[in-house]
Amino acid sequence: MITASQLYDHIACPRRVDLDAHRSKDERAELSPFIRMLWRRGASHEADVVAGLVDDCEFLAGLPGEERERLTLQAMDRGAPLIHGGRISSGDLLGDPDLLVRRGDAYVAADIKSGRGDEGADDEEGEGRPKASYAVQVALYCDVLERLGRSAGRIAEIWDVRGRRVEYDLSTARGPRTPSTWWDLYEQTRDAVRSILAAPDSTLGALAASCGLCHWRAVCTAELEALDDLTLVPALGRAARDVIAPVVGRVSELAELDPDSCMDGRGTVFRGVGQERLRTFVARAKLLTTPGASGYLKSPVDLPGIGHEIFFDIEADPMRDCVYLHGFLHRHDGDPATERFYAFTAEEASADAERKAFAEAMAHVAAHPEATIYYYSKYERTAYRKLQRRYPDVCSVEDVEQLYTPPRSIDLYCDVVTKATEWPTRNHSIKTLAKFLGFAWRDTDPSGAASIEWFDRWIETGDRAVLQRIVDYNEDDCVATRVVLDGIRQLRELPT
Repeated sequence: MITASQLYDHIACPRRVDLDAHRSKDERAELSPFIRMLWRRGASHEADVVAGLVDDCEFLAGLPGEERERLTLQAMDRGAPLIHGGRISSGDLLGDPDLLVRRGDAYVAADIKSGRGDEGADDEEGEGRPKASYAVQVALYCDVLERLGRSAGRIAEIWDVRGRRVEYDLSTARGPRTPSTWWDLYEQTRDAVRSILAAPDSTLGALAASCGLCHWRAVCTAELEALDDLTLVPALGRAARDVIAPVVGRVSELAELDPDSCMDGRGTVFRGVGQERLRTFVARAKLLTTPGASGYLKSPVDLPGIGHEIFFDIEADPMRDCVYLHGFLHRHDGDPATERFYAFTAEEASADAERKAFAEAMAHVAAHPEATIYYYSKYERTAYRKLQRRYPDVCSVEDVEQLYTPPRSIDLYCDVVTKATEWPTRNHSIKTLAKFLGFAWRDTDPSGAASIEWFDRWIETGDRAVLQRIVDYNEDDCVATRVVLDGIRQLRELPT
């Protein structure tokens, strides 16, 4: 049977659907504490929503599958206004919608989500677009309802963490540059999953950032390494791999490729892969296949003097929509003995605590106007713009923009690493580059996802050892940023 969860997983990685369906569970890695936390939060949020449903709601969750399906059909026959925990099926499609909501004489399906129901909005209150992973799930329910003759149309709802009922019109275009509809995406995904279920090992994994939380990560990584797969090259994703691989299928082969032989007018023979992008992929493949290779500059870098430097990193929980820690590591004149770390923490998941930590952080950087601030990626700037809109009494728009305008601050990732450097690593994350340069985090499980789970545990338990773990992890992230900066300063340009 094709389920909504399989469609959800397919959007992220078809290989996961394949392995879940055909491999032994014994090969899976243990679920991370972060994933377990997400499940707990989702269950808790759904319980809170269900507790507020009307008295005439039909509650079917927890019953055996066949009984739930029989009772769901009976409830729809009676015209129940709301059904929680129902089950519907038709052919090879099996749906377990959180809610079935009566509209007129028919029904729309709704899922309860512990995150936002949309994405891409310019601000917190704006209307965004549907999330693809959510859209294919609710579309399956809609498809089953249609086949059962009980659908109120190709529409569905997401009841999200903000208390909003976000309507998904599945017949609309996915975007101005994507004329196909959400229903088209659903049908493509449904048919792809159907093919995967019928043919074991018919898919190929692809190394990506999302692999870190997948229970098949070790299995997939081993497969890709054995194949010398092209997605081991930084930023060479599944789509680019699939167009290049028929001609050049391995990293070692890509390293030997003459990019000029693949030029076709202003583009290349690989559709969707431009000339500069292909040259970059070849250069990265050469680094990965050269024993003992070092990083290098591909263009000059103009960095401020060493003077007073601040290395900055935040910790944020996107599900609670809360920035809970701002960390600053100071260094003077490049001397490690001068390093001092300051952390401003929201010790509650509340607006007052978040505002206080933000105000303290802004006051801290304002007290050091002569310092150059280094951070890694646009996330900090985006978060501060959002915090300013949320707490306009703390600072102005201009304050935030000046803070994030060079030379006051430098985004090492976007403005330096990606534009001017190359490294013999599989990605250019702060974790990867700092480890390549010899740095080691104190924690055995250092990641932003782990930090979110620790914060959740701190809120639940009040255990200050857990809070200190978060602070220590953030300090190490700041030190890692310093390590990468120092590493960049040691790089030399590759001789022509």
